[in-house]
Amino acid sequence: MDWQLLTTQLFPGGHDIVERDNFLSGTAQVDGQPVAVIGTTGHTPIGIEIALAQAQAILKTVQEHPGRPILILVDTQGQRLRHRDEMLGINSYMAHLGKCVDLARRQGHTVIGLVYDQALSGGFITSGLIASACYALPQSTIRVMGLPAMARITKVPEERLTELARDNPVFAPGPENYLRMGGLHGIWDDDLAGQLVRAL
Repeated sequence: MDWQLLTTQLFPGGHDIVERDNFLSGTAQVDGQPVAVIGTTGHTPIGIEIALAQAQAILKTVQEHPGRPILILVDTQGQRLRHRDEMLGINSYMAHLGKCVDLARRQGHTVIGLVYDQALSGGFITSGLIASACYALPQSTIRVMGLPAMARITKVPEERLTELARDNPVFAPGPENYLRMGGLHGIWDDDLAGQLVRAL
């Protein structure tokens, strides 16, 4: 889903969210109260720049708006797999982002994650999955690793993994399976604005 269409449905009271290099940030009105919004779009991989931008937005909210709820909109293909990011210690940047989310939670901020398009691996773990509660839209894609890649790494035939995925949510992608495993608190399939109000 396009993030602009999503925000129209989520925030009938209005918002000032802007997109800069696939990074979303701003404030929205939810049931008459301001909510800080950060996130990603365009299936962007989380490299050091976006990890730092997200962390900075969270810390700024904690510092300037104590207790303000934070909504993390998730659309990412995971952490960026580039030599540059690995050499600069992308794992530390991702850990820093996770610590910032944890700090916000411990300081009394309700942090909600919403997977509205795609959520893969490390980019999902340190954003939506670490939130106080995480939700997803029914058409979203959530997985740690695609079955073809999993087959290459584990040397288990893809046909066998597909068979296992029918009964075991650990192997299967999709929001329904993450709900079964406890990774999601719910799937929002209608009245997104009302669902957000109830989640907060």
